[in-house]
Amino acid sequence: MTITSTSATMHSAQIPQKLKAASVELEAAFLAEMLKSAGLGQARSSFGGGAGEDQFASFLVQQQAQQMAKAGGIGLSEILFNAMMEKSDG
Repeated sequence: MTITSTSATMHSAQIPQKLKAASVELEAAFLAEMLKSAGLGQARSSFGGGAGEDQFASFLVQQQAQQMAKAGGIGLSEILFNAMMEKSDG
């Protein structure tokens, strides 16, 4: 009876999913920093939303970056995923 090989197979099948999720999350963090540097989420002078807008602007930038990364982003997650898969295989 080889129960350990079955669980090892399931574990190895989950590795690509976890690596893909990690690579998308890393790309989202990178994109969020890029968007912040570009000035996204900064209060506008004409329609300023006050203190609430300033407090929640970072959440908006993070969500936009996550959606961009999930939609394919700039291709960074694919490069990271391939590199991590090579590292885990070898």
